[in-house]
Amino acid sequence: MAIIVTDTGFAVDDFPGVIRPLAELGEIQEGDGVEIGPADDPRALVGVLGQVALVRVRFPAFNDGRGFSHARDLRSFGFHGRLRAVGHVLADQYAMARRVGFDEVEIDEGLAARQPEGQWLSRANWRDHYYQGRLRA
Repeated sequence: MAIIVTDTGFAVDDFPGVIRPLAELGEIQEGDGVEIGPADDPRALVGVLGQVALVRVRFPAFNDGRGFSHARDLRSFGFHGRLRAVGHVLADQYAMARRVGFDEVEIDEGLAARQPEGQWLSRANWRDHYYQGRLRA
C-alpha cells in the first residue's frame, strides 16, 4: 500500500480520481490525474492543466533530479492542483521537493519502514533554513 507524506506526516492516499499515464493524455477527464516520468516533457500538459486534479511525477532513482525541474515547470505553467512525487524520494529530499512545488510524496511501505514518519516530519519545516527565502526577505 502506498503511503502519502505531507507536512503533517503519513497518510493514506485519498485521491478519488483515475491517474493516467501521459500517453493517455487524450483520455483525460475533469478531475483525473496524470503521471509523467523523468524523460517526459511537462509542456505536453499545458493545454489540460485546468482539467487535471493531480500530477504524479515519477522518480526512478533518488539521484535523478529531473522530477524536481518538472515540478518547478508545472507550477510556473500555472498548475494549481495536487503535485505528487512518487518513487525513490528520500526523507532528506523532502524539503527540496516542497520548495519546488510538490504538495506530497508517495512512498512504499518498505521505505516507510526504513525512514519512519519522524524522519520526514523533521524536514517538514522546509521553509526554515531556506537561503533563497532569506535573500528575498
